[in-house]
Amino acid sequence: MDESGKSQDPEESVRPQPPEPPEHNNGPKAPPPGKRKPSGGGILMGRPFGVPVYVAPSWFLVAALITWVFGGQLERVLPELGAARYLVSLFFAVAFYASVLVHELAHTVAALRFKLPVRRIQLQFFGGVSEIEKETETPGREFILAFVGPLLSLVLAGVFYAGVQLVEPGTVPGVLLAGLMISNLIVAIFNLLPGLPLDGGRMLRAIVWKITGKPMSGTIAAAWVGRALAVTVLIGLPLLTHTGALGTARPEIGGADSLTDALLAAILAAIIWTGAGNSLRMARLRERLPDLTARTLTRRAVPVEADTPLSEALRRANDAGARALVVVDRQGTPTAVVREAAIIGVPDHRRPWVAVGTLAQDLKDGMRVSAELAGEDLLEYLRATPATEYLVIEETGEIYGVLSTADVERAFVSAMARKA
Repeated sequence: MDESGKSQDPEESVRPQPPEPPEHNNGPKAPPPGKRKPSGGGILMGRPFGVPVYVAPSWFLVAALITWVFGGQLERVLPELGAARYLVSLFFAVAFYASVLVHELAHTVAALRFKLPVRRIQLQFFGGVSEIEKETETPGREFILAFVGPLLSLVLAGVFYAGVQLVEPGTVPGVLLAGLMISNLIVAIFNLLPGLPLDGGRMLRAIVWKITGKPMSGTIAAAWVGRALAVTVLIGLPLLTHTGALGTARPEIGGADSLTDALLAAILAAIIWTGAGNSLRMARLRERLPDLTARTLTRRAVPVEADTPLSEALRRANDAGARALVVVDRQGTPTAVVREAAIIGVPDHRRPWVAVGTLAQDLKDGMRVSAELAGEDLLEYLRATPATEYLVIEETGEIYGVLSTADVERAFVSAMARKA
C-alpha cells in the first residue's frame, strides 16, 4: 500500500516460476516452457523408479513418420513382406523409442543416485527429455549425469550388434536388429557432440567448470559451442547429403529430397540454437537469484485485530510507513494476512464499516516464510504453497512483515531482464 492506503499494483500477480531444471536429451530439444506440474505432458505410460513417464502427442506423428520411412526401406530389402512391412516398421518405431526411454532412464537413475529429484520423463517428437529439478553440486557429478545417457545408447548399439551376428542376414529379425543398432549408435554419437543442450554440451560444461572453478564459465562455453553446432547442422547436413557423403549417390538425390534435408536441418539447427540460448539465459538468471531474498522483498506490516475497521487499519499503516496488515489475536499472535486484492475491492466510503478480518486469509501451513530464504529456495517454497501474501518471520518467531507475490514477480522479471 502507498501513503494513501491504496495498493500500488491493482492486479493479482501470476506466480513466477523457478528456473527450469537441467534437462538431459537424447536429441536436440529446447527446454520446455516453465510448467511446474507434470500434468499435461501427454499420456502417462508408467512410473519406473517412481518417476512418471509421458508420451507427448507429437510422438505419434514421428512414430507414423518412422513407420512410413522404414517401411519404404523394407520394401526394397524384403519385398516379399508386402503390406505387412508397415507392421514391422511400427514395431521398429516402438522399439526405437523404448531405446530412447532406456537412455533417459539412465539419466534418471544417476540423478536419483545423486539425490536430485526428477519431475518426469517425456518422450516426444525429437526424442526424450528427463526433467531434473536441481543442478548438480560438482562438475564430476554433472559429467557423469550427462555421460550415462549416451553410454547406455552405445551399450544398446553393442547389444543389437551382437544380436545381428546371431540371426540370418536379410530376414525380418536381422533388419530390425541392424536398424536398432544403427539408430542407437546415431543417438549416442549425436548426443556426444559438445554443445548445449545436448549431453555432450553438459559434459563440456562440466570440464570447463572443473578447470575454471566457475559453473557459469562452463555454461557460456558449452552454449556458444552449441550455437556453432546449430550453424554447422544448418549448412553441413544439406551439403553432406547433396554430395553423397552420407551414402546416397548424387544422381539419386532429387529436388524434393534436397528440400526435405534443408527443412530438417533448419528445424534441428533452430532447436539446438534455442536450447543453447535458453541454457545460457537460465544460468545467468541463477547467478542473480541470490539477490531475491525474502528479507529485502518483504513489506513492513502493522498488526491489527480482526474487528478493526479497514479505514483505521490503513491509517495506522500509513502513520507507521507500512504497506501491509497482519491480523493478530488478543495475545498478539498472528492468525491471518490481509489480502491486498481484497482491500482494493473495498470503496473508500465503505472502509470505516468493513472489518479487516473479513478481508484476511488465514495462515495455513507453509504461509509462514523465513526472512532468511533466498534465491531458488525462496521460489520453490512459494511454489509449494500458492498464496498472494505470506507472513515473513524472523528466526526468533517475531513478525518481520508480509511478502507479496506481486513484489516477488517484479523482482524475478527484473532479474531476467538484466543483461549479463
